[in-house]
Amino acid sequence: MPEWPLTLDLAALVESGWRPTPFRQFVLKIHSRCDLACTYCYMYEMADQSWRARPLRMAPEVVRAVAARIAEHVRDHDLPSVELVLHGGEPLLVRPEEIDRLVTTVRDAVGAPVAVTVQTNAVRLDRTYLRLFDRLDIGVGVSLDGDRRAHDRSRRTADGRGSHDKVAAGLRLLTEQPFERLFRGLLCTVDLRNDPLETYQALLAFGPPTIDFLLPHGTWSQPPPGLGGDGSDGDGSGTPYADWLIAVFDHWYAAPARPANVRLFDEIIFLLVGGRSAGEQVGLSPTAMVVVETDGEIEQSDILKSAYAGAPGTGFHVLRNSFDEVLTLPSIAARQIGWAGLCATCRACPVARVCGGGHYAHRYRPGSGFLNPSVYCADLLRLITHVADTIKRDLTALQKDRR
Repeated sequence: MPEWPLTLDLAALVESGWRPTPFRQFVLKIHSRCDLACTYCYMYEMADQSWRARPLRMAPEVVRAVAARIAEHVRDHDLPSVELVLHGGEPLLVRPEEIDRLVTTVRDAVGAPVAVTVQTNAVRLDRTYLRLFDRLDIGVGVSLDGDRRAHDRSRRTADGRGSHDKVAAGLRLLTEQPFERLFRGLLCTVDLRNDPLETYQALLAFGPPTIDFLLPHGTWSQPPPGLGGDGSDGDGSGTPYADWLIAVFDHWYAAPARPANVRLFDEIIFLLVGGRSAGEQVGLSPTAMVVVETDGEIEQSDILKSAYAGAPGTGFHVLRNSFDEVLTLPSIAARQIGWAGLCATCRACPVARVCGGGHYAHRYRPGSGFLNPSVYCADLLRLITHVADTIKRDLTALQKDRR
């Protein structure tokens, strides 16, 4: 029997007045392999192993087709600008001159402004790449999990060597003039074995404008560490991820001058006061992101690879299909309909409009598909409640002071 959202009635949605949100962020998998073997990687270590059959790089005809399809989408929806994210695998396995041609091809075809960022492990980040990024105005996001001990627990090479020293060297170059303006921030995957405040301080040492704390990807069938009840990292009860994040939040919130934005905390606070989410971790804003693999296949969020083999697939390809065709799929609509895409358990929750069901990939359960609460449900409830109580306390105190 088909799992949700394959049972979603798109015709009824359209009849009710719903219209799809056009894509504004295009994630290009410009290299399908990586020079690290991170233990938690959703690309190589989880359910979907399709990377094995994909070409290493995007062929020139695929690059031209991607550029033409993005341009078509921009024209058809009169978009003022779009974002291009160079991703992998590890995108810096692609030579600088190839990146130059790819970015130039897309920008020349689209016409409208195209903001470009690259998400890298920074192992290969050197002045050659940075000079290119400076010339093309390409922002740089870097994955870093803390200090050397914390980072090298999981982010190692295939032969077991740590990567922290090379990442730190790349970051030092990135934070020098004239490249500092390119630095977009650090992405850190939460590891319960690492001390939260030591991790936070290690990230701050590089002066990031933004820090993204990501929950390790998992589902109800493959729970993340500490929530699986296997005894290795906890008994599966409690809220270990909320506890870890709350320790960082309290320190961050109490600081007289916050040295960096922490995206998850900023988003929760913004949602609590009636704002809209900008990312996938929390909130109900429609997703406006699509992925193109090295072979030209069009996919949903690649993080869905953590759910089951083929989960991100659409059956479409840039050589044959437009991005508008992708917008007609129930699997895309499910991530754009907000409240209507939540299960009954989520809709009954007091923080549902802030949590938004958590990351879509984390809701998967065999049989019911993605119509479930997040596997991090208890953690998200505790974290959001703690943030809300903290904000409410301070607002109440401020009102008393003004009387």
